[in-house]
Amino acid sequence: MMKQKEPPIQLYQGELLRFTTAGSVDDGKSTLIGRLLYDSKSIFEDQLDAIKTASQRRGEEGINLALLTDGLRAEREQGITIDVAYRYFATPKRKFIIADTPGHIQYTRNMVTGASTANVALILIDARKGIVEQTRRHAFIASLLQIPHLVICINKMDLVNYSHEVYAQIKSEFKHFSSKLDVKDVHFIPISALKGDNVVHRSKRMPWYEGPTLMYYLENVHIASDHNLIDCRFPVQYVIRPNTDAYHDYRGYAGRVAGGIFKKGDEVMLLPSGFTTRIARIDTADGEVPTAFPPMSVTILLEDDFDLSRGDMIVREHNTPAISQDIEAMICWFNPRPLQARGKYALMHTTQEVRCMVKEIRYKLDINTLHRNLEDKTIGMNDIARIRLRTTKPLFYDPYRQNRNTGSLILIDEHTHETVAAGMIIE
Repeated sequence: MMKQKEPPIQLYQGELLRFTTAGSVDDGKSTLIGRLLYDSKSIFEDQLDAIKTASQRRGEEGINLALLTDGLRAEREQGITIDVAYRYFATPKRKFIIADTPGHIQYTRNMVTGASTANVALILIDARKGIVEQTRRHAFIASLLQIPHLVICINKMDLVNYSHEVYAQIKSEFKHFSSKLDVKDVHFIPISALKGDNVVHRSKRMPWYEGPTLMYYLENVHIASDHNLIDCRFPVQYVIRPNTDAYHDYRGYAGRVAGGIFKKGDEVMLLPSGFTTRIARIDTADGEVPTAFPPMSVTILLEDDFDLSRGDMIVREHNTPAISQDIEAMICWFNPRPLQARGKYALMHTTQEVRCMVKEIRYKLDINTLHRNLEDKTIGMNDIARIRLRTTKPLFYDPYRQNRNTGSLILIDEHTHETVAAGMIIE
């Protein structure tokens, strides 16, 4: 009797999880990502050969897994991370996008960039040094960006003889600090990125730890409810009019669902006009679907013809976003030139671009103490501040803590076209 072949594993059926790494310099972020990729067999042979050769050239024993993500020459020379490095891999359960962010204080803006879309933040702590200034800084930024899940990876356990006491002390200290932050879910894992303990495979050298490995946690953490599925928000990105014989009367509104669940036949309101109509159908690249939810990219067709264009929004009649030209936001400043009080900038929010003026700088935040500095209003690169803006057109927004998609914005210098700040709308 012939043995039936097992069906091949469908690698890409699982949902996508985005996670970011953060921590102080030399805490082992790049080594941890290299270990994740290496032990989960997600490295191509030519990549492995390249880092073997580079490790030998540097006179190092074995393979330096940090070289997988430190792609810039300056990063490899100094052994630090400067820019955000993105890596993609998949297991039978999930797809992953990793953002390896810098630990240096002068690259805070890069950490904000890498963490802005993450479901999970991995904050590394050197078991020998414990909680340092950058640990607090990155934990606060993760809290500010409303990253739903924090994993505190207490690394280099091999250098403290896998001590349970050291792990317990750091865990206790961080719990006390994080009680002041707006963090919903915190998990602790003792690891050694260099040796591979508790990264992909369970460590036999820490029998006192009974929790999951890091890979098991990443594969199984519940992220479906991280999206706002209550408040229906669909910013229109593009109007599709094929003007062909086959689709002569086709008028679809393309974009990405930013919140809620849209169904065929639902009654919806169009902003800014306030007209109401019903959804005639929902199309995707693979054909018509009955429902759409975040973060799906779809085309919505309406039963009635209304003037709707880029920057407008489809919502529910009795559940509308805030509509205002006066915005209050926390921003992280990216540019060497300081923020100009009464300065004018271009503002990007969902699919809408408007001009704005800085009405007031409320305060600058001291990330180390979490105190508000009301005296110093000079906002330089990597500073975080609360400001008030006045826009030329009303924005349709939700507070950032309610919806990360409709509550975020970026500021652009109109002369140089540089992105100068990322912001989280408070009210």
